[in-house]
Amino acid sequence: MNPYMAGFLLGLVLLGTIYVTGRGLGASGAIKRVVVTSVVEVAPQHSANTPFIKSYHEEHPGGPLKDWLVWEVIGVVIGSFFSGVISNRVGIKLERGPNITNSTRIIAAIIGGALFGLGSQLGRGCTSGAALSGMAVMSFGGIITMIAIFGSAYSFAYLFRKLWLK
Repeated sequence: MNPYMAGFLLGLVLLGTIYVTGRGLGASGAIKRVVVTSVVEVAPQHSANTPFIKSYHEEHPGGPLKDWLVWEVIGVVIGSFFSGVISNRVGIKLERGPNITNSTRIIAAIIGGALFGLGSQLGRGCTSGAALSGMAVMSFGGIITMIAIFGSAYSFAYLFRKLWLK
């Protein structure tokens, strides 16, 4: 899809979500909901003795499938799969630069994902929730988050560019 059209449509989805639910989009809340519910089910004694897990679980009763954010993430996964099928891009492929090995690429992706997950919890939201939804309502925190995301991305891209370029 044309990236400008996709951005425009994402903006409409975001505005519709804010209008209907009173809050914006985000994925980290869904992941947190599933993880907390899993901990409660697997280790109930531990969760009863952990203040954060106990209070979060009490504030969000009924399990993860009662939360619209979980359904949002499920819909994103299903929708992206169908988008890949329609555009003939479904497959397993490891993209990497010429100066990096497959194992280094996989390890770096796992570490990056873990750091991103940690950062989304420390920052009280992922890029969707903190930056896009925050900027949509002209939140100062959302604007600062977006500046920090792109600023750090450009900085890290400069530092790691030799791994991707010939």
